Amino acid sequence: MAKLNKNAFSPISSSSIQNPVVFVVDMINGFIEEGALHDERIRGIVPAIQKLLHTLDCPSIFVCDQHDPDAREFQSYPSHCVITTQESEIIDALKPYVKECFFKNSTNTFLCPDFPSFLSKIDQYKDIVITGCCTDLCILQFALSLNAWLNEHNKKEHRVLLPIDCVETYDIPSVHEADFWNKVAIENMAANGIVCVSQIME
Repeated sequence: MAKLNKNAFSPISSSSIQNPVVFVVDMINGFIEEGALHDERIRGIVPAIQKLLHTLDCPSIFVCDQHDPDAREFQSYPSHCVITTQESEIIDALKPYVKECFFKNSTNTFLCPDFPSFLSKIDQYKDIVITGCCTDLCILQFALSLNAWLNEHNKKEHRVLLPIDCVETYDIPSVHEADFWNKVAIENMAANGIVCVSQIME
């Protein structure tokens, strides 16, 4: 199975980041610690996300799946991250970094009820950094939707940045090969205006 050529993406320095905000998407128990959709592979990006949040020391928004018990999404995926359950909570390792939370009932952060409040103040920021899981689902949909909105409104001063060391997806052999889907999603985003970098360095 083909893997992403990470050498094709360069790192950038934090000094080149302007007025940033960091989104941390779905780093919750239901995708890392427990439940039908969890995969411990995703835990591997936690240190990189911690380092990034420490390095940039900027506003951050954690986005959490928080589904109704009878969510329509469960027609496509097993029941997961139901509201008020442990699965819908941010993993312990990242709780100290939480400043603000958005909650969503779909795979796309752009559609969550809280997101218009961010768009109303988007001119406070220039670089919008997206981290978390899953690369080919929630990350891909959010990044492309946000970038399309920026295009629609000619927000030329903004960038959507994706540090590759801070995103990951799940792996199910012969069903959902993580290396393949990471490659497809990241190359898709890079081809569509997302600034994909290997990492954001101090």
